[in-house]
Amino acid sequence: MSQSEHDSNEVQQAKQEAAEHVVQRVESWQDGAEEETVREELAEGMEKAGIEVDDADLRETAEQIHATGSADDTPEPR
Repeated sequence: MSQSEHDSNEVQQAKQEAAEHVVQRVESWQDGAEEETVREELAEGMEKAGIEVDDADLRETAEQIHATGSADDTPEPR
């Protein structure tokens, strides 16, 4: 593996960890909130963390948090 690939993998792993922290924070604070509120909080947290994710993934995660209080998966950062 080249240094460039190694650095890229580390960056992607850091983004994934940051996305997981955003989801965990929203899960703990938004339990019982409306789905759109959960989606907005996820989007805001991802933006503050400098992470880009697909809107469809955010909506799916928001639906899961709204319905069950937790997400099955963390959106995949781009």
